[in-house]
Amino acid sequence: MLPTPGFHHLHLNSVDPDAAIGWYVRQFASCTKGEWADLPALLSPNNVMILFTKVDQPPTSTPQSAIWHFGWHVTDARKSLATFRQRDEVEPLPLYTTDEGGSVLISSDTWPNVGGMLGLTREQIAEARARRIQPQGGGGFAYMAGPDNALVEYAGDYPIERFNHVHLWQEEPLCALLWYQKHLNAPVRAGFPPAPPKAACKVPRGTDRTWPALNREGMFRSPRAGVEFGDVVLTWYANQDETPLVSSRGQLQDHIALSVVDLDAWVRKLRDEGVVILEDPYRLGDTRAAMIEGPSREALELVEVG
Repeated sequence: MLPTPGFHHLHLNSVDPDAAIGWYVRQFASCTKGEWADLPALLSPNNVMILFTKVDQPPTSTPQSAIWHFGWHVTDARKSLATFRQRDEVEPLPLYTTDEGGSVLISSDTWPNVGGMLGLTREQIAEARARRIQPQGGGGFAYMAGPDNALVEYAGDYPIERFNHVHLWQEEPLCALLWYQKHLNAPVRAGFPPAPPKAACKVPRGTDRTWPALNREGMFRSPRAGVEFGDVVLTWYANQDETPLVSSRGQLQDHIALSVVDLDAWVRKLRDEGVVILEDPYRLGDTRAAMIEGPSREALELVEVG
């Protein structure tokens, strides 16, 4: 078995990469501006990157691809929120607490979770109100609008600030988990349940919407799954819409890149397993890469490292 890839970078399209990188450095002081393979780069202290390609037109995030948003661990989410609220260049985004209205700017300012699942259903919210349950405060998750209309999450409280996740949608979340395990040897995200047998992976999207959510009507959070590549996690929920997810290529969040040691061996393995190869090995700076397609058309680049 080939060793599990590491997380290499997230690749964004931007009308002004230098301005975008400057914005991220100002918000996340642990990150620095750099360059990799002749591309502008945002460098995170955990040895992962966001790379940028300059485009002439503002990149789109619609129709929805499998790649939803990305984010950071921070050492104090409430302090970060207070800081961001003082900055004209930052737009904190509301988290709606019910479909009746009402919102908070950090998840820990609304009713606490039940049973380890993020978000409460209408029934659980009604119970929390009846019992007069109060927010727990402290760390939580929050969102802000980034350059090129990127959706940026930050969460805390963690020991160090670093880039830590990419959030996705999947057409069949549990089958996608099996795909990542089979084809990329990816371990299940810590704290998440193991993958079901293949015959049982086609679990319908749950019927209960939950809050807090970025949209007033709430979001479906069941089923969910996730994997780890190094210290970066990919976590996903079911496609929220009836419209199939589209390819991520050419959108704001163009692709996710993983590091591998033997690119040719990986391409042979994936081709033998029937994985869609979008681009055969090509030069990328001083190394090589290949592009494959994930289970919900997310583009995944395999970057050869020494």
